[in-house]
Amino acid sequence: MNAVDKPVRWDELSWPDVAALRARGIDLVILPVGATEQHGRHLPTGVDTFSALAVADAVSARTGIPVLPALAYGCSLGHSDKWPGTFSLRPETLARVVVEIAEGVAAAGFGRMVMLNGHVTNWAPLRCGLENIRRDLPGLRIALRSVWELSRDVFDCYHADGGANWHANDAETSLMLHLRPDLVRMNHAVDEPDTGASCFFSYTVDKESEHGGVGKPTRAEAARGRWLLERCAETLAAKLADAMTEDIPLVEYAKRARSDTAK
Repeated sequence: MNAVDKPVRWDELSWPDVAALRARGIDLVILPVGATEQHGRHLPTGVDTFSALAVADAVSARTGIPVLPALAYGCSLGHSDKWPGTFSLRPETLARVVVEIAEGVAAAGFGRMVMLNGHVTNWAPLRCGLENIRRDLPGLRIALRSVWELSRDVFDCYHADGGANWHANDAETSLMLHLRPDLVRMNHAVDEPDTGASCFFSYTVDKESEHGGVGKPTRAEAARGRWLLERCAETLAAKLADAMTEDIPLVEYAKRARSDTAK
């Protein structure tokens, strides 16, 4: 894989372009999965999609791996109807959608797909979709990664001010200040505590937050957002470089065993 000048966007390619990717040995695609949901008073509803797509694009520019059109609707049922702006798929719907997208990927001749998740409560439906893909499309290698879990330092940055329930916090606001400062209204940012941190049960966001966020967005900085994007991109690009040639575990194990024996 070689760096290219700009991301390789699937929806900007003709079918001969897609075929040419396969002929060059590109066997992997990235599906960014975001959401359309309220992000407090200061951020746009597309934060989760913007972030997943930005990381996917940055990885694509480094590797030439094509990026599928981002899925901008996720599982956002927990945001309730208190604040306007949120759309949500049911978990079973999202799981089914990614299976049908995977069917198209396989039909186009690609054998590997990574779902790059930008929204916390997408994870369970996407994991269910992954299980169905493994069952229904055994020839397609499938992976699921979330933006905030790509490296330990990225994880720590996302959770530094909001615990497990972070939302519209420092990290997300910093990333948006870097990506789309025109859509960020810092004069409307409100810091809110993680009121659900010590709770046993799971609650919807309207029962945890006054304004729709958890964390400290008022301390956000564009420089931190730039670092987050670069760190996510470099980490995922390195992992996908290996994933492009990864064989099934039993074969990989046999290769290592032969190598150890030869030493």
